[in-house]
Amino acid sequence: MFSTFNHKRKWLWTLGGGLSLFAVIAFTEARQEQKHCREVVVKLDKVDGHQFLTRRDVTGYLTNEGSDPVIGESFDQIDFRQLEQRLKRHGLVKNCQVSRDLMGNLIVSIQQPQPLARLISSDNSLGYLEGQYVSEEGRFFPISMNHTVRVPILSGAYFTKHTSLTDSSSRGLIELLTMIRNDAFWQAQVTDIDVNAQGAVTMWPTYGKHRIEMGLPINLELKFKKLKLFYKSILSSRGWDRYSRVNVQYRNQIVCE
Repeated sequence: MFSTFNHKRKWLWTLGGGLSLFAVIAFTEARQEQKHCREVVVKLDKVDGHQFLTRRDVTGYLTNEGSDPVIGESFDQIDFRQLEQRLKRHGLVKNCQVSRDLMGNLIVSIQQPQPLARLISSDNSLGYLEGQYVSEEGRFFPISMNHTVRVPILSGAYFTKHTSLTDSSSRGLIELLTMIRNDAFWQAQVTDIDVNAQGAVTMWPTYGKHRIEMGLPINLELKFKKLKLFYKSILSSRGWDRYSRVNVQYRNQIVCE
């Protein structure tokens, strides 16, 4: 009887030891796998419900189009900061963060720039700036083959001397573009914006044959308030095609012709 009990106990100890050894080996292999990049997981925010970039684009930027692969590499050898700097060199990346998770995945979170307007010219005078978007921060960034955003067209002599709108002299223009973007009526009504060499703004609407002379982008709340008064009280009663010009740049005046 005791012999049978001892035999069973020895068998259980052997089985338990085997399972423990298997668990240790499996745990060691899992820990070893976690030390190496198993997969790149890309997290993209959206612009207007869409994306300028695809996950394939981001992976290409991250790995120098495959010449610097990260999958299979030890995390000890992967420089997250360097990867972030590499991604930020691309105009369609506003901000990014590279990290890892406990499963051995490389996590790449991308924030894309938000466009306020699209810069064009009729005579190619803008050079490499031609066809770029203007971001909320006043930076120019390239158009995307994946998505086109409906924003006002921006042009004029002002941009032959300004390769970005981040300087203090352009702050009013960014404020004007932001006010248009944040107001559903102006977003639908303003299609083209011209800025002359001195910074004075002229806008063209979707409906009506008039041009809107804003002057320098200052006192914008008052100017847009007068412009709404023009649309609600004057155009609504006299017709959308009655005027060819409306000027709101002068204090306490709306000039219509």
